[in-house]
Amino acid sequence: MSKFDEALEKYTAEMKKLKIAVDAPLLRAVTKACGPSIYNRDASTVSSGDPKELERVKKNFLIKKLGLKDSPKLDASIQEVVDTFGSSHKNKYRAIFYYLLVIKHKKKSMFK
Repeated sequence: MSKFDEALEKYTAEMKKLKIAVDAPLLRAVTKACGPSIYNRDASTVSSGDPKELERVKKNFLIKKLGLKDSPKLDASIQEVVDTFGSSHKNKYRAIFYYLLVIKHKKKSMFK
């Protein structure tokens, strides 16, 4: 099994624990879009307690990758995802975080 497939299995299991519905093709596409960051322990997770990290998610993923306009709605959607994980949940995997943002902003078509 490839490292990529191992990562997908880990994310799928984590999503099931969090009771998040898994759209396997979308999760695969979003994970692939994360690139090599999924293989780096630090880069593979989002630190929700770090305002700079959340700002990077907003600028680099929501604005640049998804093409959304900067607005308070983006910050609110990031907070909703943090709440989905729970603030004390350590493993806020980037791929799952981005997956949830894609769904919230109805951008699934970008990953087909």
